[in-house]
Amino acid sequence: MSTEKTSTAPAATTVVPENPYKESIKSFLSGGFGGMCLVAAGHPLDLIKVRMQTSNQFSSTLQCFKATLASDGVRGLYRGMAAPLAGATPVFAICFWGYDLGKKLSRNIWGTDENTPLTTNQILFAGGFSALPTTLIMAPMERIKCTLQVQNLAPAPAGEGAAKVVRYSGPIDAAKGILKQGGLRSLFKGSAATLLRDVPGSVAYFGGYEAAKKLFTPAGSSPDKLSIPVVLAAGGIAGMLNWAVAIPPDVLKSRLQTAPDGRYSGVRQVFVELMKTEGPKALFRGIGPAMLRAFPANAACFMGVEIARKGLDSVW
Repeated sequence: MSTEKTSTAPAATTVVPENPYKESIKSFLSGGFGGMCLVAAGHPLDLIKVRMQTSNQFSSTLQCFKATLASDGVRGLYRGMAAPLAGATPVFAICFWGYDLGKKLSRNIWGTDENTPLTTNQILFAGGFSALPTTLIMAPMERIKCTLQVQNLAPAPAGEGAAKVVRYSGPIDAAKGILKQGGLRSLFKGSAATLLRDVPGSVAYFGGYEAAKKLFTPAGSSPDKLSIPVVLAAGGIAGMLNWAVAIPPDVLKSRLQTAPDGRYSGVRQVFVELMKTEGPKALFRGIGPAMLRAFPANAACFMGVEIARKGLDSVW
């Protein structure tokens, strides 16, 4: 009879480490999808906003809307959309990735573990941080978009020898023209103004969204279980809070980015001249279409982000 003993210990198993970048990748992908939803829903009113900000010929949102339809038709409401649509995926992907990174940084700074809900200050910090990386691609995209949106406002000069007005056929043509005329520096004109707009705007954006979700969450429930209409409402409120803060620097940015190269030395000169010639009221030019656009566009954005994130969580 054999005296050899048979081991009953379980076989060793290989533990696959969790991907440390998984959450960041999910935030990146879902943010990109949300950005595409935002552009599709809100571009016509964004065009009206920019045209009102850069011209004195319109007395109201409705007048600008009618004039655009009369001169360019329905298609004209989507002029310049290709640039923000092409850029929406990387811009919002980086924005929501930046927000996720900002939340991680806030946990390190405040010494908060992963299971503890973030405080209001931590959320606001993360929101403001998200604007820093997005400016690198947001500024040139905004420059191209605004240039395309206002190029039909100024009539072509009449008479022999008059300066030729450059008309761009699309975003690629506009980018080539801007680079040819002023180089890379011209393409990034308005970067400081974009940052001046987006840091406080993003604080209000993400802070407003999280606050609205918390407000709408029933006692004993979780914000993750909110219904689609409630998420849409929270996203819309966040968008309106964003523009309530961001519209004055956005006016300055639009003026700077659509002016000929060399017209202004920077955003400070735009502000000083605007105050002298038009007064403080001009800083809120375009707030009507901005607010009208903000609710549906950002409701669509956050809804897209939430849907994409849940879809990614279910398969990964």
